[in-house]
Amino acid sequence: MIQWALIVIFILFLVLAYIIIQGTRASLAWRDAAAAGDTKVIRDIVEDSLEGWRSQKRPKPVAVEVWRGVQSLQLVHVEADFVRVSATAESDYKLVDGQWVEMRNSLQEGIAVTARCAEMLFYEMPHYRPDRLQIDVYTAFRDESGASRHECILSTETARDIARDVDWDDWTADEIVEALGGRYRLSDAGRPLAITVEPPPAPDEDENDEPSEAPAAEARS
Repeated sequence: MIQWALIVIFILFLVLAYIIIQGTRASLAWRDAAAAGDTKVIRDIVEDSLEGWRSQKRPKPVAVEVWRGVQSLQLVHVEADFVRVSATAESDYKLVDGQWVEMRNSLQEGIAVTARCAEMLFYEMPHYRPDRLQIDVYTAFRDESGASRHECILSTETARDIARDVDWDDWTADEIVEALGGRYRLSDAGRPLAITVEPPPAPDEDENDEPSEAPAAEARS
């Protein structure tokens, strides 16, 4: 009986070792492909990360409204060293003495969302570390007819070299976004105004192809 038990344990050990080795090889394959500038692989990595954050439970230190903005992230464009995303932010209201009072406007929320998203995109994606980011934050405006439209109110285009000088733990969101180069406009009354952002470039033919199978093929070899 002891011999059979040892054989079973040995087989289980071999299976576990094989799974670990294959997982490591797959991770290295994805990392190498991203480092080589394979935009299909980079797009997959970023989209997988965004999808994972949408289903992830909110970390306790992160405000509900900020995490809602993180989960609204949509991929706009990728290059070998660049990721552009968009997010949404709305004003935060609380019921005070029977009246709804705006505690933070959409720009203030957008700044908090941008600070959190920048840190996550720079440091929390697996296998890929972009050198440059652009985060565009949108909110709803109503025109004279009452129809709602989404306009950009905050655009932050920054680089990893700038992010290295940011104190992510002790600086406020306003200080972080200012250091990263956030761009916005305010009305005379201090309300956020729509700003213009460049449209993303038209997708290359390669971007329309099927996602790259190179990392998976390398992992299986």
